[in-house]
Amino acid sequence: MYFTVTQYLIGNWQSAFQIKFFLIFNKNNLFYYELYVSLRKIRSKTSMQKLTIQEEEAMQIVWKIGKGFIKDFLELYPEPKPPYTTLASIIKKLETKGYVKSVKYRTIYEFRPAISEKEYAKKYMSHFVRDYFRNSYKDLVASFVKQKKLSPDELRSILETIDLEEKQSCRNS
Repeated sequence: MYFTVTQYLIGNWQSAFQIKFFLIFNKNNLFYYELYVSLRKIRSKTSMQKLTIQEEEAMQIVWKIGKGFIKDFLELYPEPKPPYTTLASIIKKLETKGYVKSVKYRTIYEFRPAISEKEYAKKYMSHFVRDYFRNSYKDLVASFVKQKKLSPDELRSILETIDLEEKQSCRNS
């Protein structure tokens, strides 16, 4: 008999307990059971790990295509293209981290995004602002203005977008 029990613990980790019962007969034909319990920690789907530069570059291509095979992603890669095996390893790591899903067709895997580009940008932009700008979007915009990366026209356009969003949210409520 075999079954698996899953429990959630505090934090972003999930513990999976595998409990196995075995019926064992000894030389006198008496049987007894043994219980084997294994505990392994696995990442929860709710806490996605940050992507490396290479992983993010590969994800950009996966988002662009939507779904495909390693060779399809390799065709869209900019020069110099990584070796096929390197890209395959990166995509597999993305799958392990929960960013990509795969479907097996005989001996080949088709990959597709498990998270949209918009979701990723939203999640990691908020982390970026929290970590580098004390959780202040005002400080982020001020930094762009000080570095002359944001023109007065662009700032006006941002303010117009904010006004439009406020008007639409007022209409919807």
